[in-house]
Amino acid sequence: MEAPMNTPGGGPSNSELIRRLFGLAGRYRADCLQVLGIQIVLLTMGLFGLSFTGIGIDYIRKVVFRSAQDPNPAPPLHLLGFDLPAGMHPMHVLAILGGLILLLSGCRAVLNYVYAVKVNILVQQRLVVDLRAEIYDKLQRLSFRFFDANTTGSIITRVTGDVQSVRMFVDQVLIPSVIMVISLTVYAIYMAHLSPGLTVACLATTPVLLVLSAFFSRKIQPEYAENRRLVERMVQFLAESVQGVAVVKGFGREPESREKFERANNVVLSQQFSIFWWVSLFSPAAGFLTRINTIVLLGYGGWLVAMGHLPLGAGLVVFSGLLEQFAGQVNNVATIINSVQQSLIGARRVFEILDAPVEVRMPPDPVRRPRLEGAVRFDQVSFEYGKLDPVLRDINLEVKPGECVAILGATGSGKSVLMSLIPRFYDVTEGSLSIDGIDVRRLHLDDLRRNIGTVFQESFLFSNTVAANIAFGHPDATQAQIERAARIAAAHDFIMGLPKGYETVLGESGNSLSGGQRQRLAIARAVLLEPAILLLDDPTAAIDSETEHEIFEALDRAIAGRTTFIVAHRLSTLKRANLILVLENGRIVQRGTHQELIKLQGPYLHVANLQLVDGRELQKPLEGGAA
Repeated sequence: MEAPMNTPGGGPSNSELIRRLFGLAGRYRADCLQVLGIQIVLLTMGLFGLSFTGIGIDYIRKVVFRSAQDPNPAPPLHLLGFDLPAGMHPMHVLAILGGLILLLSGCRAVLNYVYAVKVNILVQQRLVVDLRAEIYDKLQRLSFRFFDANTTGSIITRVTGDVQSVRMFVDQVLIPSVIMVISLTVYAIYMAHLSPGLTVACLATTPVLLVLSAFFSRKIQPEYAENRRLVERMVQFLAESVQGVAVVKGFGREPESREKFERANNVVLSQQFSIFWWVSLFSPAAGFLTRINTIVLLGYGGWLVAMGHLPLGAGLVVFSGLLEQFAGQVNNVATIINSVQQSLIGARRVFEILDAPVEVRMPPDPVRRPRLEGAVRFDQVSFEYGKLDPVLRDINLEVKPGECVAILGATGSGKSVLMSLIPRFYDVTEGSLSIDGIDVRRLHLDDLRRNIGTVFQESFLFSNTVAANIAFGHPDATQAQIERAARIAAAHDFIMGLPKGYETVLGESGNSLSGGQRQRLAIARAVLLEPAILLLDDPTAAIDSETEHEIFEALDRAIAGRTTFIVAHRLSTLKRANLILVLENGRIVQRGTHQELIKLQGPYLHVANLQLVDGRELQKPLEGGAA
């Protein structure tokens, strides 16, 4: 079973997550290598610029000051493997050094721009887009069971915010970590080359910083996990509030809703303060340790210069610059650890979707049937959600092509689930379900579902034109086909009354239309497919009796020649069926025509009597709603 994703304590370990994140980054190894290459060039240029500065300082001390008292020409300067001509004016030498430093700075500025563009293209335009597309593709292949178990807010949060956390691993963890390791190694080697003793003295606090980083990492991870959970809960409440705004306003609950959202929002804020506290504590502690290195540099390094063991410019000044760069990279540990924890939490939640089992799969060697006849057979079919009580039990049913089957039952009796098994929104857990003698699990999914038109109990319309909504399942349909389907569903007249007719753009979920109008568009969408099988989940529940009469007069023509399953609660609908099934607790307790069942004692007669007064049918639904 596809269980809820936010199961605490489950899922892969951190090491497994990191391995998978590296694998994800490996898809873009060429781009990553280019970015790292740019950073290595920038590092090299920075070292050259620092060296030129040190050389210039020593040159000033040894040459410029000496030349003021010594008429002899200045000695040649060894630079980049070349000796500048002897006798060159000192200002010209300094101008060359300054020009080289300026040139390196310009090149570094250009490369930093290229680096920013490459990283943006890699992580924003490619990785994020590709990963979201991959998640969306997986969501399209998951069965209804997955969406029953997970909230809309949770799924949306993972596709948006958590994907950004995965992106963070590449541009704020992986690349900076590799750059940091390379930089620290180069800086340490260079410093050791200048003065091994000073290097050991100045870097003595580094192990303490590593221990502090490990402690910080352990403390911050559960805080981020809790933060994601609280944000997800807030988003879920927001989504429900927007979807149920009519209920909130209808019952005058706006103040309570605002107060509840404010509480949820403040809980997130309070929890974030805990994260900020740990981050704010770590950064000064790391900075304090690196400042100790500066004190050691001034004391020990100054003594080495005074004793003549280390030159001032190419020695102490360059060493100071290297140590500052080294400290800067070490201080990035806090940022990287912070990003690692956010990335791991986000990655875990993203991979929970990508790893969710695809319960309804395309068979390895599917049977192709572009056109089905519509003979449906249930053979000892049972269905259950995990280890819960079965929703359907021992369903045996054989329906010939063109027959109409009405399904009646109280809430939770399994009516909607029974119909959902036919297009494989769920797969049966026991028994078999076949169409035209072929088990539906062997049919090609596209062929199966294109032969089935479905009208759900709650009609969903997209923010698009009326014509596009009707043609959703058949985007190549002509205008004439669209209008024919609308006429069958008794929708053409009200569509022509809209501002732009069939080109009118509907609002979110079609909220600008009445419930009956939305339902008629949904019926038109199903009819347009010219399906062999029609599934109508209480399609007249939100429609008045006059409109119901118009729809069923039209549907009589559409149903002709098609196998139809309809969840119904009104006698006017039930009487039209060739066969009526009465469900109780997932079992068929009565079956027959209206004339047959009205003569028998049982649930059908009981609910029928509720709609009859002096032999006249009342326009109200039978007991129970759709399951």
